[in-house]
Amino acid sequence: MTTTPPPADEETPWRRLHPRMLLVHPLHEFVRALPVLVATLVVGVSTGNGGLWSLVASAGAVLLGPLRWYTTQYRITPKQVQLRRGLLQRQVTAVPRERVRSIDVTAHLLHRMLGLARVEIGTGSNERGAEGRLKLDALRAADADRVRAELFRTDMDGPRARELAAFQPVWLRYAPLNVGGPVLLGLLAALLNEVHLEPWDSAPAHALADQLRGTHPWTGVLEAVLVAVVCTTTASTLFYAVMFGNFRLSRLPDGALQTAHGLLTTRTVTVEERRIRGVEIGETLPVRALGGARCVAITTGLRPGRGGGTLLVPSAPVAEVRRLAGEALGDPGPVECALTPHPRRALRRRIVRAVTVGVAVAALFAAAVRWSSLPVWPWPAVAAVLPVAVLVAFDAYRALGHAQVGPYLVGRSGVLVRRRWALSRQGVVGLRLRRSFFQRRAGLVTFIATTAAGRRRYTLPDLDSAEAVRIAREVTPGLLAPFLTPAAAATGGAGDEARPHASSARSGTRSAGEG
Repeated sequence: MTTTPPPADEETPWRRLHPRMLLVHPLHEFVRALPVLVATLVVGVSTGNGGLWSLVASAGAVLLGPLRWYTTQYRITPKQVQLRRGLLQRQVTAVPRERVRSIDVTAHLLHRMLGLARVEIGTGSNERGAEGRLKLDALRAADADRVRAELFRTDMDGPRARELAAFQPVWLRYAPLNVGGPVLLGLLAALLNEVHLEPWDSAPAHALADQLRGTHPWTGVLEAVLVAVVCTTTASTLFYAVMFGNFRLSRLPDGALQTAHGLLTTRTVTVEERRIRGVEIGETLPVRALGGARCVAITTGLRPGRGGGTLLVPSAPVAEVRRLAGEALGDPGPVECALTPHPRRALRRRIVRAVTVGVAVAALFAAAVRWSSLPVWPWPAVAAVLPVAVLVAFDAYRALGHAQVGPYLVGRSGVLVRRRWALSRQGVVGLRLRRSFFQRRAGLVTFIATTAAGRRRYTLPDLDSAEAVRIAREVTPGLLAPFLTPAAAATGGAGDEARPHASSARSGTRSAGEG
């Protein structure tokens, strides 16, 4: 009688979450179940059993903690990451280790007090939803580091990580210009409204409203602007400091980039460099005015904006941001190179749109003054719309540019948020050449490179048609050939004949190998 040895995966033991998670889970479940508790309280009051219903609901939320700890197990085998959970309905999730895109270790304040951390394993599958991430909440902080080292095959006793950048106090000058402050103020206003504390119903607020309705409203406008600036500056600075305090960017010896940041809630994200397909440098208009920018990595299976999951550096001096972007690529060329400007016809299109907007706003204001009770005093602001729009049009044109540096396609565009991106040709999986009616008349085309990384689509707006075809032929040789006229294919994409096929021009959109 012979016995067959079990597969290697079956020899790996299952592990449990740390028992101290039983102290964290009830609080989290109570917060998540708060709407349900309020509903049960309302139902209970109507039936005369409000206290009993609330007690039963709270006890249910607390008892879910031990049940979750008992039924949740995980293990890391040589080929898979497996998560097993559920009591009545048993669920086992298995992910191949080569599908692991990132390791996100987060420790809220209560986690840190108990020496715990939450580990999220990003797999790149449906990254916008929970299906794309395996969550282990919670492990000991040392066990979380061990899981990260095990998945990325890092020797914990080997060479230490090399620090590329650390938070500098000078970065705080960009904090008031971020959107976190207004968002925080909005949440605070909603909270005050829920508890029936309404600062806008106070005596100073009523006095300010009277000034705005009086014969000299500009004094009230200046006061309102001053109050808004002070409040948003304070809130934005506080938000930035809490989110990105203690920021560090490091390169691990196993070929991975790791970011860590946060004062109250610490977050550490590790991404393999072989998953990085490029970088994107973003400059909002106010931050750009102070010479700042931020940078994210264009990573396979991860989208920018998911809690900063691909963040390389927050708002910081643009020279420092470019240096770190070059470090991430291993080549500063795509970040520092000069860009080829787009045709002057692109500027003409933007000026026409700006003039149209300015005239439309002036006409609407005149109609509102004529047919309603709208006061006349805002007319200077309305008159300023046209010159401001024209200036924005010139700035939008100055932002346009593209280049090809080694294996990277580089592009830049945008006004309120100017983005410069460098995308590896290896990451391009498809192309789109899109032409609107007005673009066809101007001989321009919008070039779109599709990829499985980052934003999924990276755009070069208002390119010359021949230039767009030339770039397409160099980025993905042979991919666009079925969609070109025979003359364009014979000339190699040069001259006036190198344009998309007529059927593509009529439809406005034609994809080639898009995936």
